[in-house]
Amino acid sequence: MSGCAGAGPGSSSGKGGTGPGLDDPAKKDIAMQLVSSAENSTLDWKAQYGYIQDIGDGRGYTAGIIGFCSGTGDMLRVVERYAKARPGNPLERFLPALRGVVGSDAHTGLGRPFTEAWSKAADDAAFRAAQDTERDRGYFEPAVAQAKKDGLGTLGQFIYYDAYVMHGAGDTEGTVGFRTMRRQALAEDRPPAQGGDEGTYLDAFLDARVEAIGKEPSHSDTSRVETAQRVFVREGNFGLETPLRWTVYGDSYLIKRPDAS
Repeated sequence: MSGCAGAGPGSSSGKGGTGPGLDDPAKKDIAMQLVSSAENSTLDWKAQYGYIQDIGDGRGYTAGIIGFCSGTGDMLRVVERYAKARPGNPLERFLPALRGVVGSDAHTGLGRPFTEAWSKAADDAAFRAAQDTERDRGYFEPAVAQAKKDGLGTLGQFIYYDAYVMHGAGDTEGTVGFRTMRRQALAEDRPPAQGGDEGTYLDAFLDARVEAIGKEPSHSDTSRVETAQRVFVREGNFGLETPLRWTVYGDSYLIKRPDAS
């Protein structure tokens, strides 16, 4: 990707809060494709509801549309939501085991019967809805709300959201969460809501995120930031307008304009 197609990071008007924002359905779909390129190496995020495996990051099983983890508790919340919507579903019997592995990378009481049941449940609209709701409640909505308070446009809202997905809101043992990254960025630059430059502030936030990635034993590749989000910032694409070209973990991606052939 080439940089500086638009305004550079020091040239933003600081009016990032205008426009439809990431909660516009078309923009939200773009955000999900961007996340899926990093989480699942594909733009087809809607095919990921049944995905599940242990990727060896110390968080147990990683699964679904944004990488819910058995070790962090959000996978448990998905299955609890599913049980309320569809009592007696095949995943419900694993709830005690899921509660028991929160905070660890253990598979105790889960294993192949659980992973097979998870994959099969993806055919059920109620299970897909449970994942959608947990994504929105735990990640998308708080990230977008904070970004809007900071005066950020669609790109900034996505940058916050992706940080939520990968790192969570708060610090945990061995990880740095979103709130710490934002605090570090605010110590360096003001966001648009405080009269700051949008590009400069987002660069500061991404600097904090790169530092956070470096502190996680299970993560070292920063291309999710440096050859994707950082490029969009330096292009001045604060509205996250298509076409979008980026590279993550060695793979290149393109989201075309809706009217492109």
